Amino acid sequence: MSVRGESIAVTDAPWHIPSRGRVGMYCLIVAESAIFTIFVAAYVFYIGKSLSGPTPREILHVPILSTICLLSSSLTIHWAMAALRKGKTVGFSVFWFITFVLGAIFIGATAREWHHLIYQEGFTIQTNLFGSTYYALVGLHASHVIAGLIGLTIVMILALLGKVKREHSERCEVLALYWHFVDAVWVIVFTTVYIVGR
Repeated sequence: MSVRGESIAVTDAPWHIPSRGRVGMYCLIVAESAIFTIFVAAYVFYIGKSLSGPTPREILHVPILSTICLLSSSLTIHWAMAALRKGKTVGFSVFWFITFVLGAIFIGATAREWHHLIYQEGFTIQTNLFGSTYYALVGLHASHVIAGLIGLTIVMILALLGKVKREHSERCEVLALYWHFVDAVWVIVFTTVYIVGR
């Protein structure tokens, strides 16, 4: 086929329909991103507008260790998926388990922080405007991490039973996408609450 003397190659490369799971996860991520955007915007808008104390600087401690754990889990789940795509199910199981442990450490640190704030500082969602926005935003993210941990647990159990094989990598990749999203959102939440908000 030629146009004005120039030949144009027509390729017969087959077009593959994207997996429903991947498309569905991308749609979920877009919707969840909109929700997080609203919560982050509300938090930023109300910074410094509480009529009474305490302020973030007075009671919040920057969760460096738990943040490192959560962000590191994006690497381990990536390595888990790389192992599964090569058919290395043992390597997949090891890295998947490490991902779960890192996520569980993060949730444990969040629970410990909340216990300290509520029972030692007397800081609750009803204390002031800062309390309302803090617990709403951080709690929203924590709930997403917990949902991810449940998914990781289910896959981990199936892997231990020998049910996860190379051909299941596409399905596991869908959950890995969600986990990467949760990690990326934490960067925004962390920056908003513990850096900008202080």
